[in-house]
Amino acid sequence: MCQVAVRIPDAVLYDTHMSEWQAEDFARYCAEIAGMDKESFIKYLGSCGVSIFSFDGKDEFQEEMNNA
Repeated sequence: MCQVAVRIPDAVLYDTHMSEWQAEDFARYCAEIAGMDKESFIKYLGSCGVSIFSFDGKDEFQEEMNNA
């Protein structure tokens, strides 16, 4: 089984008035509509230039890379 974690910036939650739980369900729903599993959907977004990642700076990015 594959598990994918997606970070959703607080600003997105604020702007959309969604809770983290609602945003996760929405992402899952979007993947289902596209006929893809979440991993494939995330890869597709990347191929379209849509990033699912948001880092506050180089240090945070480097920390994530070290944890990968």
